[in-house]
Amino acid sequence: MSVTERIIVPLDVPNAADAIALIDKLPQVTFWKVGLELFVSSGSDILIALKDRQKRIFLDLKFHDIPNTVAGACRSAGAYGVDLLTVHATAGRSALKAAAAAVQEGASEAGVLPPKVIAITLLTSLTSRDLAFDLKIPLELPEYALHMALLAKDAGLDGAVCSPQEVAQLREAGGEDFLLVCPGVRPSWAEAADQKRSLTPAAAMKAGADYLVIGRPITAASDPASAWRRICEELAEVNS
Repeated sequence: MSVTERIIVPLDVPNAADAIALIDKLPQVTFWKVGLELFVSSGSDILIALKDRQKRIFLDLKFHDIPNTVAGACRSAGAYGVDLLTVHATAGRSALKAAAAAVQEGASEAGVLPPKVIAITLLTSLTSRDLAFDLKIPLELPEYALHMALLAKDAGLDGAVCSPQEVAQLREAGGEDFLLVCPGVRPSWAEAADQKRSLTPAAAMKAGADYLVIGRPITAASDPASAWRRICEELAEVNS
């Protein structure tokens, strides 16, 4: 893949009209993320708009429920023809296995390629302190993220979402075929905002990330197209 194909830009906007305006403002972006806010407001219409423009889609709905409900949601999502779909690893082994099977069924019934199902290990807004004091999990953060990723792999999922600070150990443990998607990626010239476990795009790619989710440094920039080009140029230097 080229570096441009490895950058996923989130459509973190409240409605379809704003999303389409952003998509058309950045025609060079090939891979877009649709999250909860936009999907709840627009439903599958935004997915249709993206596919009409030949864009790849990361449907980031982070399913987390009992196995039967996760399976039903994944079966429906599998029919959309998206490229990536997320579930929470903390839903447990049975739910993860059900998700992996259900997307295949949904895609097959719809006659489309199934999405890659990837597990959320730990939200990048959470810190070691949050893990220990708020969630009462007695593992160190890197150990916990690794455990969640390996649980997902053992359950038959295609990969995991992790912060760039954990990607190196997950790459080593999961192998080259285990897909790793990193949000919380921030160029050195951008604000970290609510991302607590961040690295620069170049550092995340060097560590082993397959895809980088980069939002506000691009979408909130005074010149989004210029910010996009700057990030692509920095990543191209890593691959040269």
